[in-house]
Amino acid sequence: SKAIVDGNLKLILGLIWTLILHYSISMPMWDEEDDEEVKKQTPKQRLLGWIQNKLPQLPITNFSKDWQSGRALGALVDSCAPGLCPDWDSWDASKPVNNAREAMQQADDWLGIPQVITPEEIVDPNVDEHSVMTYLSQFPKAKLKPGAPLRPKLNPKKARAYGPGIEPTGNMVKKKAEFTVETISAGQGEVLVYVEDPAGHREEAKVIANNDKNRTFSVWYVPKVTGVHKVTVLFAGQHIAKSPFEVNVDKSHADASKVTAQGPGLEPSGNIANKTTYFEIFTAGAGVGEVEVVIQDPSGRKGTVEQQLEDKGNSTYRCTYKPTLEGTYTIYITFGGVPIPRSPYTVTVGQACNPNACRAVGRGLQPKGVRVKETADFKVYTKGAGSGELKVTIKGPKGLEECVKQKDLGDGVYSFEYYPTVTGNYTVTITWGGQHIPRSPFEVKVGTECTSQKVRAWGPGLEGGVVGKSADFVVEAIGDDVGTLGFSVEGPSQAKIECDDKGDGSCDVRYWPQEPGEYAVHVLCNNEDIKLSPFMAEIKAAPRDFYPEKVKAHGPGLEKTGVAVNKPAEFTVDAKNGGKAPLKVQVQDADGSPVDVSMKDNGNGTYSCSYLPKKPVKHTALVSWGGVNIPNSPYRVNVGAGSHPNKVKVYGPGVAKTGLKAHEPTYFTVDCTEAGQ
Repeated sequence: SKAIVDGNLKLILGLIWTLILHYSISMPMWDEEDDEEVKKQTPKQRLLGWIQNKLPQLPITNFSKDWQSGRALGALVDSCAPGLCPDWDSWDASKPVNNAREAMQQADDWLGIPQVITPEEIVDPNVDEHSVMTYLSQFPKAKLKPGAPLRPKLNPKKARAYGPGIEPTGNMVKKKAEFTVETISAGQGEVLVYVEDPAGHREEAKVIANNDKNRTFSVWYVPKVTGVHKVTVLFAGQHIAKSPFEVNVDKSHADASKVTAQGPGLEPSGNIANKTTYFEIFTAGAGVGEVEVVIQDPSGRKGTVEQQLEDKGNSTYRCTYKPTLEGTYTIYITFGGVPIPRSPYTVTVGQACNPNACRAVGRGLQPKGVRVKETADFKVYTKGAGSGELKVTIKGPKGLEECVKQKDLGDGVYSFEYYPTVTGNYTVTITWGGQHIPRSPFEVKVGTECTSQKVRAWGPGLEGGVVGKSADFVVEAIGDDVGTLGFSVEGPSQAKIECDDKGDGSCDVRYWPQEPGEYAVHVLCNNEDIKLSPFMAEIKAAPRDFYPEKVKAHGPGLEKTGVAVNKPAEFTVDAKNGGKAPLKVQVQDADGSPVDVSMKDNGNGTYSCSYLPKKPVKHTALVSWGGVNIPNSPYRVNVGAGSHPNKVKVYGPGVAKTGLKAHEPTYFTVDCTEAGQ
């Protein structure tokens, strides 16, 4: 008491410390303590023991230096109230006052522990131990107030990174370096990654949260240069374990042999001029390297073709290019400067699609003359029209699509057939490469079934011919009262028509085409096309050295009389002066049945021909040279019933065995009525 009266500060402080030691440090904690060993300890040892018990992860041995980072205070606050300072472990040791202030403020607010010492004092290594003990002695009695802002424990050091992108070796220039960061044990937070190259350039890497049960993040970056890169991985703003990582980036090791390429643009055929095409290059498993495509055009020049190379990701590249010429292109593909397998590729580019070069001809496309229940046919010629798809559609009177038979005849020629069953207007649409060919769509008026079966027409002029020469054919009536005949020719030029009536139920018809092309020859009976009319004749330009008028034919098989049934009828065709052309001989009997003709080329410009008539009726023979009738053709041959001498009867007095008188006239009769000719 004298000390107090005298104002002796040192003695007063000593007295206060004794009171603190007794009431604040010694008494409250160990009242229930029965352990004799503990009872023998000093108050300082007891407080230190309690704190060490609370912070097994920290080496606390004193009340001065061990508290100077401020992190031990955070650990103690979080130990007394888990979640109040969960991230003490990741606090920055270089900011001790901030750390101490955070811990002491939380203890003051939520544990009711007054700040009897300042944050600046407690982190001073020369702090008075008594003050620190006095402050810390309040923690054993502390009680957490309701409503405290407890947070899950954040421990960035427990986040881990794994994957090739952070390995010390194995990463290469311009190749995506990938790795994964797993944060399940580190608490809640975001991942941020920086990559620093050897020159000190710093870039943020791409980070994608996977939102999976282990809370992983996928990270990737693409190193641009070789050398040691620093990869910093931050979780909630703090380095994770082992961050920053040192990654040595090597130059690329490209293996071109593992690269493949495919697509329509590499196919040997099927590509056409002025149409864009493409192919894809696959580099998975081939390491890192630059993909390069060089296209050489048919004239041997490189770099003339418009092309584009696009990285589609997943080690896939797409090359799009547009060839403008037809011919052979050479495509070189390299990876890391080395040709890939099968490079260079040879690609033959077809002509650009040119529908105007197509033409369609045939009876089935004629505006009139086609009838129901008859096959309507036509041909489409696509040679020289480049590349394209041929499509034919035929719509009937009700708009319904008709069935079409198609046949590839080779050399760009296709034949088509349809069979109309109802009368009316039909539309034939023909496209090449998706575009109409000339004259498409064709409008065809299909008429009723043919009623006239009494007239037939045949001969070379109904199949073809030559410009400037007459195209001849024969029209024959079967039976009497056939009605009125008529003729018309439609084609590239007006064609004069002549008809010569032979007075035997047949007539010779000829017309003179003046331009090459397809002519439709209509043969009408009572203003209606006869069966198979219109006939389609292809007229060609006159070949050089072609003289059908100088070809002659002679022999018994072409004479008006003298030919008998079942006996070979023979004749010779002399074409020595006719130039070069094919010979065609057609023979039909009066009933319209064709008769086979055998022809033998004698090798000297003459041909030996023969036919065998089977009926004793009129036969007609047509001889044409290069599709043009020769002079005097057609030949009309009356075939006799044959000769039977054994049926000849001879009788009368002149052949009697007796009763004849010399120098007196006599007579006898020869009866040939049953003996043929």
